[in-house]
Amino acid sequence: MAREYGGRFSPGGNPPDNAAPTPPKPRAGFRAWLMFAAPLPLLLTGFGQITAGNPAGIVRDFTAFALLILAAWLLREGLFAEFAFNARTRARRPALPRKILAAALCGAGITLAAWTPANLILPSTLGLLAAILHLAAFGIDPLKSKGIDGYENFPGQRVARAVDEAESYLAEMTAAMAALNDRALQKRLDAFTASARAMFRTIEEDPRDLNGARRYLSVYLIGARDATAKFVALYQNTRDARARSDYETLLGDLQANFVAQRKEMLLDDRSDLDVEIEVLRERLRHEGVQT
Repeated sequence: MAREYGGRFSPGGNPPDNAAPTPPKPRAGFRAWLMFAAPLPLLLTGFGQITAGNPAGIVRDFTAFALLILAAWLLREGLFAEFAFNARTRARRPALPRKILAAALCGAGITLAAWTPANLILPSTLGLLAAILHLAAFGIDPLKSKGIDGYENFPGQRVARAVDEAESYLAEMTAAMAALNDRALQKRLDAFTASARAMFRTIEEDPRDLNGARRYLSVYLIGARDATAKFVALYQNTRDARARSDYETLLGDLQANFVAQRKEMLLDDRSDLDVEIEVLRERLRHEGVQT
């Protein structure tokens, strides 16, 4: 199943023709990051309230700033969760509706920032408008699971648990690699994770493939995660070129194995389909429907 390392998997080489394309990275977008900058004026007014000796104004401005920053963080996390949800064939809805909560906190922050004892209607109106505009700009969280109707049987649950666990290993590898801020290494890791996720989608389509791929989703990915953590710790301090080359070789070998295993699963699925078609044809011939 595994191919010898070299050539197309060498450092700087091209990925195999049948490798899964590297998926787009989750991005929050400029508008979402701008939400972190929008509350900054409240810091200035808050410090101004300190100079003016206004305790109520200090509490109001700093609390409003905290609410808006929390809303921006929840929005970013909600967008990342939505990206992961959309990338999967079968997925449960996010347990926490982060984008909806972000809209509510944004409205509360704007209401508090504009709050004046003399006029309660205007701050409330501004806060409600801010929450509505937030939802209009960024949408709401996925409220329904997808692709799992009739999938709650035991094989489907096993696949869901195995894929969730495997995804967590990939996430840990990506988080560890981010510490190096090395685009070439990140690109190589992305190519491997794309191949792994292509296998995940294949298993989700046919849970019968899980048994044959179990070691890929657990043993191989656990080893890859641990190797990534050790490599990052070493490379941060030494910039050892040999360690880098060995790590890239490891990712190339892993990617070749995942691609080969997925191809084998697809061939098995095709064989199963051919058998089913032949059985149906034989039955039709037996019943005189087909000659």
